[in-house]
Amino acid sequence: MSCDTAFIRIRRPADEVFAFMADPKKMNLWSFGTWRTEIDGTGLVRGTSIKDGAVIYVRIEAHPEQRLIDYHVGAAPDSLSPRIFGRVTPEAVFGDGLGAGLALTVFRTPEMDDARWDSLTAIHRVELDIVKSALETGHDHRTA
Repeated sequence: MSCDTAFIRIRRPADEVFAFMADPKKMNLWSFGTWRTEIDGTGLVRGTSIKDGAVIYVRIEAHPEQRLIDYHVGAAPDSLSPRIFGRVTPEAVFGDGLGAGLALTVFRTPEMDDARWDSLTAIHRVELDIVKSALETGHDHRTA
């Protein structure tokens, strides 16, 4: 098993970045895996991949005190596993005025071939760029 971490700086307060990333209603703004979403009463997200139309389920487990987010992901609601993790770091840690840091780490599962893994890690970098743009500019492609 291996993992990959994508990282970006966002000129917004850490608490705002955390709230955005922990909100299941925002996932279809930035996540290619959950482009079209339905959210049930428990917060379970049912999304459709923009890439291949596959259905994916996500449950977000947010830890606000540490600004950590666990994304439990799976092909069915009863088979979710924590595979993607977000961490928001306040700008004060860096001290350079460039804003909060956002890292997404993903675990590679045994069934992922190299092509799927390469695609996933590249997509995470693009997703972080979309998060940055949405937070810094307020742009919401869903309403445009």
